[in-house]
This record gives sequence, C-alpha cells and structure tokens, in this order.
Amino acid sequence: MPGSQSVDVQSFLDEHRFSGFQWVIFGLCFLIVLADGFDTAAIGFIAPSLVKEWGVAKPALGPVLSAALFGLAAGALSAGPLADWLGRKKLLVSSVAVFGVACLASGFADSLGQLTVLRFLTGLGLGAAMPNAVTLMSEYCPGRLRATLTNAMFCGFPLGAASGGFLAAWMIPQFGWRSVLQFGGAAPLLLALAMLLLLPESVRYMVARAQPVGKIRATLSRISASAAEATSFRLSEDRPSVSGKTGISLVLSRQYVAGSAMLWLAYFMGLVIFYALINWMPILFKDAGVDPRSATLIAALFPLGGCGAILFGWLMDRFNGNKIIALGYVATAALIWLIGQAAGNTGALVVVVFLGGACMNTAQSSLPALAAAFYPTEGRATGVSWMLGFGRFGGIAGSFLVAELSRRQFTFTEVFSVVAVPGLIAAAALAVKQRAHPEPASGSAPAAVAMH
Repeated sequence: MPGSQSVDVQSFLDEHRFSGFQWVIFGLCFLIVLADGFDTAAIGFIAPSLVKEWGVAKPALGPVLSAALFGLAAGALSAGPLADWLGRKKLLVSSVAVFGVACLASGFADSLGQLTVLRFLTGLGLGAAMPNAVTLMSEYCPGRLRATLTNAMFCGFPLGAASGGFLAAWMIPQFGWRSVLQFGGAAPLLLALAMLLLLPESVRYMVARAQPVGKIRATLSRISASAAEATSFRLSEDRPSVSGKTGISLVLSRQYVAGSAMLWLAYFMGLVIFYALINWMPILFKDAGVDPRSATLIAALFPLGGCGAILFGWLMDRFNGNKIIALGYVATAALIWLIGQAAGNTGALVVVVFLGGACMNTAQSSLPALAAAFYPTEGRATGVSWMLGFGRFGGIAGSFLVAELSRRQFTFTEVFSVVAVPGLIAAAALAVKQRAHPEPASGSAPAAVAMH
C-alpha cells in the first residue's frame, strides 16, 4: 500500500500474512470456546454421580441439565446487541469472568435447587462469550481463510466438551464430581485475566464506530508496520448494509430475515441432537448394559469428532457453504439412527458414536462462520449471537426430549430414531436459505459496499 493514505481494513487483512498478533487472537478465542464447551457439557458427565449421591430420579435432572441452556439463550440474545454497541472485547472479558465464577460456585452446591440456579448463571456468561469470540475472530481474518480459521477456532467447543468427558472419567473416581465443576470455573478466571491484557478490540468495529485513527493505526501496525502510513481507514462489506439499521433491526430487516430464520432453525435442530445425546448418552448406554466408566468414555467420543469443522471451513472458503453444511446434517441423521441399531455391540457403538459426532459437530461448528459471513459489520455480532441464542432453545428441547422419551419407556433404538429427525430438518432449513439468498459456488460475496 505504498503511497496510500486511506486504507480499506479488509483489503489490508487480505494483503498481509496472518501475523503472530492474529494468532494470539485466535489462541485466546479458541480457549474461550474450549472453556465454553467444557463447562456446557460438564453437567451431563457428572449426572450419573448426581443420581447416585443425591438419590434423585433421572427425570428430575431435566431442570439441572437445561438450566445452563436457558442462561445460554438469555446471554446470547442480550450480548450480541450489546457487543454491536459497546464493543467485542468488553463483553468477552466480562462474560468469561461471569461463567468462571458461577461454574466454580456450582462445585460447592448442596442441592438440586442451588445447582440449577448456578448453572443458569453459568449459562449467562457462556451464552455471551461464544458468539462474540466468533465475531471477533472473523473480523481479524483475511477473506480467503475466514471460514477455515473461524471453524478451527470453533473446534474448541467440541474439544472442550470431549475433554470434559475424559477428565470426568478420571477426576470423579479420584476427587468426586464437584472437582469437575471447580476446575471448569478456575480455568476461565485465569483466561479472563489473560484476555484483559492481550486481547484487542475488533478493528472493523473501531472503524465502523469512527474511533480515533491513531488507535486503529496502532492496532493494524501489530499486523504490519505499513499501517503507519495510513491517515484514514474505511470498510468494504461482503454483505450490503441496510440504511439506518444496526443490530437486531438489521438482522430482522426484509433483506436478511429469511436467511436469519433459517440459520436459527438449523442451529436449533443441531442443538436438539447435541444436547439430547451429550446429556443423556452416559445414562442411556449404562441402561443398555454398558458399564458406567465405558459409557462415559464412549459418550465422550461424540463431541470429539468436531475437529472435522476445519475441513468444512476449507471447503466453505472454496465452495457453497449452505450446501456443504446441509450434506453434513443429512449424514448426521443417518449415523444417529445407526447408534440406535448398535445396542449390545460395543465395538460398533464406538465407531458410530464417533462418526455421528464427527458429522454432527462438524456441521454445527460450521454454522457460526456461515452466519458471520452472512451479515455486515453493523449487525454481525447480533446476527451470530441471536442464531446461537435461539439455537439454545433447541438444546433445552433436546434435554427434555430424552427425559420425556424415557418417561414414555421408548426403547434404546426408538430414542435414537427420534433424535435423528432434527438433522434432516436442519438440512432442509439450509436448502431454503440457499434458495432465499443464493450463494455463488465459491461462497464469495457478489458485491462490496464501501463505508467511510
């Protein structure tokens, strides 16, 4: 950019290599999502211990298992508009601190009522953290790598959920179930301190909010010293802005409402599957005759396969993201159904649980990147967070779904046949989004709109 005085932020990110400064942002956002996954899934892995220690019936666990999901929904729905107004960093640091304190306190609860309240508060912080981590990461990515890097960062969620299972299988016999929650609270508090010191504000947000040029220049200079030559900055948007609209008014505008609704439906259905299985698989497997420790370890394989999102991200940066993710959900439905056919065959159960989790988590982990690319800067945090927020109600539905199927005495096979159906609905929603908002094969935007 020699001789240039006015710098387009996205062109600047596209023209320079991915710097060490951006890798720090990636690492911190990855750890945020990792902690989110661990703390979200932890309650499912300690559920068998709660049943044994407190002598409660399985259906009574429904409120505890879903309390964090109500908090997640509330946190996401409120944090997106706040982040589009106040900035990404403030919301991220605060939300990580909130869920760290609440999860740590959960480890000292002595009744289902206390644990339910504390899990709700944990969810408030978790719900605010994840969408803003996705938004911040996407806004520091070059266009050619945006879906790949955002999906790679989002892999922290299934890895965190899986590590919760493996750690629970080791920690509970050694230290008791409380230790899992205490560890899940202490780690985010240390992370919040690191974020306060190292995490920058989104440079796209700073330009959109007309913050001082010197502040923007100093941030971009950490990517390349050539930014020091700039006297002004501007934004080019992959998606057109809607005049006078930001946040939720943009997300629900006529131009974006159909795509928004389909993103919400797809994410909702994906989380019906995820939480129905992550919360109940250890108990379902145990009831099917698998010993408790093996049941926990096999269930932990389900979220582990989410690292396939990196492959989907690579494909989304080159081909049509709607179609790629829809195919992932179709494969998910088939494999979830196969889990129900594998009762009594531990070897087959291990294989189909891992493959089903790989497809489900790969598709689900790719949706935030799809949403981040769908909205312009003025509504990106809101668009991503509202998709995640409404999706959390799918998690609530999934938790209660299996409780109800268990109450109605559905067989092992029948439970997994029912849970497979939402995968087909999610695929259909993305097909509708593609029809309403056609994406070119490369996933690139059809036009750029300059902002000064």
